[in-house]
Amino acid sequence: MRYKRVLLKLSGEALLGPESRFPYDPETMLQIAKEIHAAFDKGREIAVVVGGGNIFRGANGASHGMNRTIADQFGMLATIQNGLALLDLLERRCGIKTRLMSGLEVHKVAEPYITRRAIRHLEKERVIILAGGTGNPFCTTDYAAALRASEIEAQLVAKATNIDGVYDKNPRTHPDAKLLPHVSYERCIRDDLKVMDTEAFALCRDQRIPIRIFSLKEPGRIEAALTGAEIGSLVSSAGEPAAT
Repeated sequence: MRYKRVLLKLSGEALLGPESRFPYDPETMLQIAKEIHAAFDKGREIAVVVGGGNIFRGANGASHGMNRTIADQFGMLATIQNGLALLDLLERRCGIKTRLMSGLEVHKVAEPYITRRAIRHLEKERVIILAGGTGNPFCTTDYAAALRASEIEAQLVAKATNIDGVYDKNPRTHPDAKLLPHVSYERCIRDDLKVMDTEAFALCRDQRIPIRIFSLKEPGRIEAALTGAEIGSLVSSAGEPAAT
């Protein structure tokens, strides 16, 4: 399947690499940047939404007594730090014009997120990194990815995770869990298949944006997902591959 405009969702944990280096593994980050570059060179318009869980998770802070709004703002700032690191690699090591945009206003380090400006950057052949979540508390970066994909009219959300797709049950606790190469939004929501937030699934369903869920364990997976390869699991309206 060939998608022109795609959105890559990277969790903060994905940046830690196999050695779980804090706050991120330089080799893993560089590999991610190179694969984005490779997909970009194949004509893709690429937006990247980054999480911040390698630095701070708002929900965890709240569970330890921190005010939830402040905890979520702390998490949004963590995504901006990750965005800056990725921006540096894409521009300095890969030579790609890149813009960092934030839903949380931090004018000296990132442009404020404005949908029309984001689309214009893509049309001018720039990669855009969308940090700061939605700019609002009580919203995850999964939901931010679904929202931004809807706003910029992306044709695919590609979510890189630490498992290789959607399973019918938790593969960590159920050895007999089966990978679902194609699955519907409705089943993901109904069965609470926890590879993405329910709200994110629902928004992508409503906007008819397919979601590719795949693992970062092997090199080349980001490039493959962004260029339409049949890897991991595809979540779509009928549980079958979306039309080209």
